Amino acid sequence: MIKKLFNNEVFLYLFFGGLTTVVSTVTHFGFSWVLGLPAWLSSVIAWVFAVVFAFFTNKIFVFKSKTNTKKQAAREATLFLAARLITMAINTGIMLVFVDIMELNEPVFFVIGQAVIVILNYIFSKLIIFKKRD
Repeated sequence: MIKKLFNNEVFLYLFFGGLTTVVSTVTHFGFSWVLGLPAWLSSVIAWVFAVVFAFFTNKIFVFKSKTNTKKQAAREATLFLAARLITMAINTGIMLVFVDIMELNEPVFFVIGQAVIVILNYIFSKLIIFKKRD
């Protein structure tokens, strides 16, 4: 039962997504509070660290993608970054429209935005970025 759970792709995706959140949080506050960088810069640095961490954990542990050439690896990395930029833009749009313009409940739409991101990132990774090729 436990072995099957740890082999489950969705479980692994959510598990490493949680670790990605830890990486992002620790990086953000490390650069902001410890090193004294501005919050916006710490946030950008944390996003970069989180995306790099997520790429490698998704590639290796979740989708078990094997690339034979540098070109294939670069393709995956480029698509992964593009997908993350797209979902960041979607999340920003959700917050802009529903919270800033319509003045609806921020925590509710934050959670909705995060759910949308998790689902879209999984779909992009599964069907496009790390798609099994014959």
